Amino acid sequence: MMNHKNTYESPVPVTDDGWWESVLAEGERHAPSSSSRSPIHPPVRAEVKAEEPNKVQPDWAQVQELYHHDQIVTLKVTGSNRGGLLVEGEGLYGFVPFSHLIEMAGRNDTPDREKFLGAYVGQMLRLKVIECVPEDGRIVLSERAALAEPGKRSELFHSLHTGERVQGTVTNITDFGVFVDLGGVEGLIHISELSWGRVTHPNQIVQMGQSLDVQVLDLSSERCRVALSLKRLMPNPWEKVATDFSVGQVLPATITSILSYGAFARLDLGVEGLIHASEMLLDEGQNIKDVLHAGQPVQVRILHVDAAHQRMGLSLRLSA
Repeated sequence: MMNHKNTYESPVPVTDDGWWESVLAEGERHAPSSSSRSPIHPPVRAEVKAEEPNKVQPDWAQVQELYHHDQIVTLKVTGSNRGGLLVEGEGLYGFVPFSHLIEMAGRNDTPDREKFLGAYVGQMLRLKVIECVPEDGRIVLSERAALAEPGKRSELFHSLHTGERVQGTVTNITDFGVFVDLGGVEGLIHISELSWGRVTHPNQIVQMGQSLDVQVLDLSSERCRVALSLKRLMPNPWEKVATDFSVGQVLPATITSILSYGAFARLDLGVEGLIHASEMLLDEGQNIKDVLHAGQPVQVRILHVDAAHQRMGLSLRLSA
């Protein structure tokens, strides 16, 4: 489902080493600890050492063949935790993060998630290996990836290019970002790449099933990862802030959220700045919620601008 177009955006940034960790952060956070490790319920990073003869070792040659040939395998669910499912088959076991389950799409925040995941135990799932790292003992699988025919991943990775504008469909929304199906490979728009403004949760920006034009930021065919951006297809308003706005300037804004130490306000340009409590006209004994609420129009004075880090300090005191 790719729609290739010329790009006109700013240079593609280099994603840092920790960027991809968010993809499996939830699964790893809730994975079993090493103290409870067993052949039946291995953790996400289930290291199997040669000096431990009783440990069941995966058939790494089989796992790597499944991964490199983008093949589908059917495995039994042997356990679950809040992060996802533990699966096992002959010569193979691994972890399926909840965000890669078909039925979990759009249900990540459901209060009965653990019960929902527990109902998978005993079922057989069609899966694809999306990460295979023998040195870390890591085998990660995906049910959603298995929706695409075998070999489709390799085909798409050969046709995708960094900086390219492509079209895809939103398949899952999580706290850390949005998964987008590019026609057989899912890419991730990290929450920081959804908007030039502040985003509390990705569902503020996109909806399940929505068709999106996105930019390819980074590709890793070895680890089946595509980093995408939505905001880089739009002009960066912070560039205009840096050139057109000045300290001391008074502008209209709208309060977007209230915090214990201040409030965020959005300028008409679309960027947000922080109004610290010390820059508000509060009477003794008043708190911020007594005088401000989300959606309220206000006049603010610019205290300082750090466009490079997308930060701005604002004040409700209109004179210095």
